[in-house]
Amino acid sequence: MKPAERNYRVHDKELLAMRYALIKFKVYLLGEQTFAVYTDHASLRTAMKSPHLSQRMARWLSFFAEYNFVVHYKPGKNNNLADALSRRPDYDPWTVLGRQVIDDEDEEDDHCAVCIASGINLTNVSPEMDLRDEIVAAYADDAVYAGIVAYLRAPSDGTLGALSRNTCNQIDRYHLDGDLLCYNIDKFDAPRVVVPNDDEFHDSPMGAHLGREKTFAAVSRDFFWPHMYKWVRKWVRTCETC
Repeated sequence: MKPAERNYRVHDKELLAMRYALIKFKVYLLGEQTFAVYTDHASLRTAMKSPHLSQRMARWLSFFAEYNFVVHYKPGKNNNLADALSRRPDYDPWTVLGRQVIDDEDEEDDHCAVCIASGINLTNVSPEMDLRDEIVAAYADDAVYAGIVAYLRAPSDGTLGALSRNTCNQIDRYHLDGDLLCYNIDKFDAPRVVVPNDDEFHDSPMGAHLGREKTFAAVSRDFFWPHMYKWVRKWVRTCETC
């Protein structure tokens, strides 16, 4: 979610989740046929009929009006399937993966024709030693990360003063794992390997051709670089193979 969305009331967050789901499956849901939306938030059944609507809700109502659906309440304890589908078993349930939030002009997903046709599978990868060494060596050629590494190795007013104000404000998010620079927003965020701002590393085959959302989800699980989501979107759209 975007930072502003995290501040929504629980009721609005539930509606936001429903809106995102409708956008994601828009091509399947638009039409005259009625479909059901199951929620464990009972008040959503009457939310769209409330006489007291916020400006945000009024905007969303015009969007919901495009779809022909009925909201059904289903207590969470009776809706285990939804939880199972939304929680991967290979993730620590206490781990929250961070994402860079960048406004997206296009709500529709981008797809790579090659991967759809060939069915390429992306595996969960972690950097091998050769790649690790290459990434570490490349920090020296990246002014921002070279400064961060220098500070983490020898914290002082001098090394801290060499960093930009924005980097100083985020310095607590970085730490060294040996020589490898890692990034995590807080203790609940899984540490990710910081990749230098170099397209040669960003174009690594581990990104595969899975479309925008799946590629970002897979790569951001283990790696970090600024504006990653925006870069992945551009990379998928300009795939030469497709």
